[in-house]
Amino acid sequence: MPVIRALHRCARATILLGGAVCLSSALAASGELPRTVAAVKPSIVGVGTYLKTRSPAVTFNGTGFVVDDGLSVITNAHVVPAILDSEKREVLGVVIARGGETEFREASVVTIDKAHDLALLRLTGAPLPALALGQDGDAQEGMDLAFTGFPLGMVLGLHHATHRATLAAITPIVLPSLSSRTLDARMIAQLQRAPMQIYQLDGTAYPGNSGSPVYDPATGKVIAVINMTMIKGLKETAITSPSGISYAIPVRHVRDLLQRK
Repeated sequence: MPVIRALHRCARATILLGGAVCLSSALAASGELPRTVAAVKPSIVGVGTYLKTRSPAVTFNGTGFVVDDGLSVITNAHVVPAILDSEKREVLGVVIARGGETEFREASVVTIDKAHDLALLRLTGAPLPALALGQDGDAQEGMDLAFTGFPLGMVLGLHHATHRATLAAITPIVLPSLSSRTLDARMIAQLQRAPMQIYQLDGTAYPGNSGSPVYDPATGKVIAVINMTMIKGLKETAITSPSGISYAIPVRHVRDLLQRK
């Protein structure tokens, strides 16, 4: 719990300065997240497609978040459908949740970075509140984080859900192999070049969380994007028996993507 950690950090200060000061600081830290979540939620959108003749007309693929000028949306590349049914006028877009109501807003793909599993979409209509991006130096192993998205998609309606997480490790994305027999051509190619660093989180993400922003609970600044979660068995167990280990793409790759538009 954040309060416990904060108390541990200032245990020595308690002896020197008095317990009241330390306890006040710890309680203030624990109260930051609810305020941050309230500020972050208007910038979180669902990403999916709309087809008038389909039931339901809107399908949900994952989560995205608004940045920059309020019309730019970041999500995962694997969230964006490769093919749309143009003959039936299926369109890509985002679903905006406002209380119990939802609004579908059409969007177009600006650019996709498959190497880092990121995509930049461009919204139509009025700008939405944008999230601020942090710096790479903001990420430190052991720090408290949070991420907000739609882990269950639209199964029960589009409702924001926020999860706490700890930055457990900053690690190469290439997973180690127990023996040479488990290596394939793709893994060998990754090993031959400098592997991308990815953030391993001690926090539970679900399939619908793909594309969710990972942010500092105190400032709301985005430091990463949820990319995948480790599963303990078949893909279906990601929901029924989550591992509690998730991964996120560092924010520098989001900055690089925005420079390409």
